[in-house]
Amino acid sequence: MTETSRSRILRVDLSAEHVESEPIPEAWRRQFLGGKGLGARYLYEEVSAGTDPLGPENALLFLLGPVSGYLPGETRYGVVTKSPLTGAFLDSYGGGTVPEKLSGALDDHVGLLVTGEADRPVTIRVEDDDATLEPATDLWGADAREVEAAFPDAGVACVGPPGEHAVKFATIASDGGEHHAGRGGAGAVMGAKRLKALVVHGEQPEGLADLREEYAGRLNRDALSQWFVTSETVETIDFANEVGVLATRGWQESEFEGADDIGIESVKEAATGREREDDPVPGGFRVETDDSESVPRGATAMTLGAGLGIGDFDAVAALGETCDRLGVDVISAGNAVAWAIRATEEGLVDRDIDFGDDEGARQLIEEMATRSTPLGDALADGVESAAERFGGENLVPTIKGMEMPSYDPREVVSQALAYGTSDRGACHRRSRPVETAVFEPDPDDPVDVARNVVTEQNIRATLWSLVADDFAGEALWETLGAEWLDAVGLSYTPAELHETGERIWNLTRLFNVREGFARVDDEVPEMLVQTGDGAGLLTRDAYDDLLSAYYAVRGWDEDGVPTATTLDRLGLLETVDEETPVGK
Repeated sequence: MTETSRSRILRVDLSAEHVESEPIPEAWRRQFLGGKGLGARYLYEEVSAGTDPLGPENALLFLLGPVSGYLPGETRYGVVTKSPLTGAFLDSYGGGTVPEKLSGALDDHVGLLVTGEADRPVTIRVEDDDATLEPATDLWGADAREVEAAFPDAGVACVGPPGEHAVKFATIASDGGEHHAGRGGAGAVMGAKRLKALVVHGEQPEGLADLREEYAGRLNRDALSQWFVTSETVETIDFANEVGVLATRGWQESEFEGADDIGIESVKEAATGREREDDPVPGGFRVETDDSESVPRGATAMTLGAGLGIGDFDAVAALGETCDRLGVDVISAGNAVAWAIRATEEGLVDRDIDFGDDEGARQLIEEMATRSTPLGDALADGVESAAERFGGENLVPTIKGMEMPSYDPREVVSQALAYGTSDRGACHRRSRPVETAVFEPDPDDPVDVARNVVTEQNIRATLWSLVADDFAGEALWETLGAEWLDAVGLSYTPAELHETGERIWNLTRLFNVREGFARVDDEVPEMLVQTGDGAGLLTRDAYDDLLSAYYAVRGWDEDGVPTATTLDRLGLLETVDEETPVGK
């Protein structure tokens, strides 16, 4: 057995330039584990309703899980905050050297809770179970690659110019932009606090080798895990195009004739290697670009390729490298460019840009990154904000203010439900029924569809509280890591861990309803809903039936508010503050 405590958290007050170690309430550790769950509990406690996400009162948490550093696959860390893009709960995850080193640098601590706002750019150095603040004025304005080069012996999680300019889909980048805590704008929160980088010194802990070896074998036997191992996420464009759910040219089509030219075979042909050649989960494919090197993910080809009508692999990889180096979410950035092209076609904005124009896309992304033009400034606040300024509300779909990933839900109604009910806005990572529904149609009973989505959301909430690698996490699906927790002295049954995921999902919902989110915010955009003569399976009535069934399965009322009975069953009723509605 490898004992671990991680029973404390480092509180970093940037305004007061003060760092303090404090114990985590034992009940919180038991109920919420770490990562997403513990972050949700702290965010609900620390951040009042109506708090400005870019103000000093917002909290920014960098978190591990109780078995971080030991789990199979890539070590990851979680970032939790209130999103500047959506105003909702936000959790996002990054891999690479930062979590490897953080899992060694922190022994008694599960992570850092950062509040306040520095009066000048700073870094937080994490080493030997402690944190210190250091000046970083000379790094302000640097991109992810330049910041990484300034700390050659450390793991670095940083913001580039988009974070400094409060671009609401700025990421927190690490390994020079190869990895990102991506969606929802955590990088903008970090930049608003004038926190340029988290600089981590430590070595990944050793231990639980037998368990790691056993799970490596499970990965080799699991078909879905092997698909990830073989292709990472880059084959998703081939899959989505083949089954007709690939959002193309600004959501105007569902298939892209150039998919083969930017899909898995093109990536393999261009690849110079993998991120971790000898690992059971070897990571992404490295490819060379004109400027440097890139590790394109599935979202790169889907959103910056098919979404923008660009069928040249080198051009798509270069666009992805631009986003990665600057530190912007490729899904939101690609959708923003697609909106600008469609708005140009509609005569709403005056811009010389077309689908297939990779140079025009790159220029607009760079304008967004620094808010250097009126259009770039508008798009830096997200598609919804740009549409409010210029018109064009139904050109590119969003949910809760977040631009939608490129899995088109018009033919898979369960995927629409997964998007609509995601706690952080339109997100395909909480639940992905599209990956099976195209082969096995959704059940006829809305309750069965809802139950499938709920189950997957709960499971992922638990796995993200362990902060497990998504790919290796497939091998944890059955037991939810119970044996891993037991190996570090924590006893849970799989049933208890399922309930933990449900508890966490209800807590993030409480955070959101306290912010004013309701049923209307879980609806899908009108542009995706079938009209009388439209194509696709997604109708308003069918979706409303699914949403009502989802709320019933969750034990929420018809407006999507958790009921007192549900909260009491999950041990959350005493957690609810006076500002938070409770369903009847």
